[in-house]
Amino acid sequence: MSVSFSLKAMVAAGLLATAGFAMSHGDVTPQEVDTGSLPDLGKEALTENPFREGNEHGDKHAEAVKVGKSGYAGNCAVCHGIEAMSGGLTPDLRELSEWDDEYFIGRVMNGTGRGMPSFKDNLDQTAIWAIKTYVESVPPPQ
Repeated sequence: MSVSFSLKAMVAAGLLATAGFAMSHGDVTPQEVDTGSLPDLGKEALTENPFREGNEHGDKHAEAVKVGKSGYAGNCAVCHGIEAMSGGLTPDLRELSEWDDEYFIGRVMNGTGRGMPSFKDNLDQTAIWAIKTYVESVPPPQ
């Protein structure tokens, strides 16, 4: 067997494994999020993060970060990385400043059709905004 053939076989196997990983993106079982004493935000999608300091429930910011960290770990980290640090196959969520709140809530509730599932049947709006609050608290990439 030639070295060239072995190298080609290893490269092909690596590409196949990577493709399998990429195709499985979004194939996760959503986990419940205990929102503690955060207020129920209802069903109608808000267009601005209510837990951001200075907003309606900004006084709950610290609690939202804590709840969001847990929610992120159980629902987002498998694809988007620990502490929102992407490995490159999915968006780096630390760069969410490029996404306005309305875009974010629509994306999470409805999915993308390209791998990210819809979470509207599994996470309530309180949990989703808590997750965004947590992600916003993670330092951006340097």
